[in-house]
Amino acid sequence: MNDPGPFDAGHEAEGEQLSPSERRRLRFRAIPLRIVLPNLVTLLALSMGLTAIRYASEGHFDTAVTAVIAAAVLDGLDGRLARALKGTSRFGAELDSLADFVDFGVAPALLLYFWSLHEIKGLGWFAALVFAIAGALRLARFNVSIDQPGRPAWQAEFFVGMPAPAGAVAVLLPLYLHLSVAELPGSRPFVPFFILYVLAIAFLMASRIPHFSGKRIGRIPREYVLLVLFGVGVTALLLAIYPMEALVVLSLAYLAAIPFGVRRYNALAREEGKKAEAAQS
Repeated sequence: MNDPGPFDAGHEAEGEQLSPSERRRLRFRAIPLRIVLPNLVTLLALSMGLTAIRYASEGHFDTAVTAVIAAAVLDGLDGRLARALKGTSRFGAELDSLADFVDFGVAPALLLYFWSLHEIKGLGWFAALVFAIAGALRLARFNVSIDQPGRPAWQAEFFVGMPAPAGAVAVLLPLYLHLSVAELPGSRPFVPFFILYVLAIAFLMASRIPHFSGKRIGRIPREYVLLVLFGVGVTALLLAIYPMEALVVLSLAYLAAIPFGVRRYNALAREEGKKAEAAQS
């Protein structure tokens, strides 16, 4: 018996029984290019994650970092491309989640282990495993939360827990420092501090601490367009000329923004609670 195509919405999941002729039609109909393109970007991001693992195993850590950053950029593009082309599909969502686990769970963990965490084999591998598991849990929770109806609109401004791409970029901060002009040593005396940092980022990913989400940024006020373009241009130049130093600044800035996200989330939650109490009275 033929199943519906992987790019279809899945009629049987909604309780609708398909006739044999309908099954054949769904299986052999052409797939629009607008659906294929986002999945190709996702596969390219997956290739970057696997490439990062390869170069990390060979000791080329600067190239491995570049591959992880490229995977994060591509991960930010595939979803936006799918929404812009109206090419979202269940297949694409599942593929994106699996690719994210490799790119932002497995690859950063192995990269750090090959670089420095292996100096303390038991604890270093434990930290790498915890980070990868936290990434898997974070992605699973995100997939489940998508299907939960009735969430307040303001909660869309926040992620529950640190997003996996942000966690992958932030957890590599010790390596950025090592590869930058600071030349942070990766010798054994520093490894316990690296392990504690990796575990802290894993905790932020698996926790329910709110983080700002950039998904609601759709339009820029006219008076800020030039400022935004200038900031993006300067950031791109710094990443091109001083990539590791720029990644250090971006990682620290993101970590510093977490308390502000928590404060904003709590303020909006209190406002919603007050409105609910006023409506009941």
